[in-house]
Amino acid sequence: MGRFLAIDYGKKRSGIAVTDVLNLISNPLTTVETTQLFDFIAEYVSKEDVERIIIGKPLQTNGEYSENMKRVEPFYNRLKKLYPSIIIEYFDERYTSVLAHKAILDSGIKKKDRQNKALVDKISASIILEGYMEHLRFTNEHK
Repeated sequence: MGRFLAIDYGKKRSGIAVTDVLNLISNPLTTVETTQLFDFIAEYVSKEDVERIIIGKPLQTNGEYSENMKRVEPFYNRLKKLYPSIIIEYFDERYTSVLAHKAILDSGIKKKDRQNKALVDKISASIILEGYMEHLRFTNEHK
């Protein structure tokens, strides 16, 4: 059983989260400059057994694609070609930034540290991954 890796893809930087080896817990891992994302993924999958890559699907509140979809879709398509043995899926990322900001605020982190956008990105990736894992548990329980 391989880990799940989630990506909150951004124009400048992308948040990364991963599961533990049993795929029970989502952990914020890091934030990577988006221009370096393919290199990061290549290095990570060479060291870790990755079963799935989950990419946040950029949707607006009305369900329409957001502007970021024009950047995410080519990234998604290239990943599918580069890693045919890894399951690569989208998962709705609506409200993850809001939830990440709330989690950071609730954690008691100092105001200066709360303004760290990289922290928001990797926590957003972790929230995407948590939602995806919950979705898998729910659909598997109801089959």
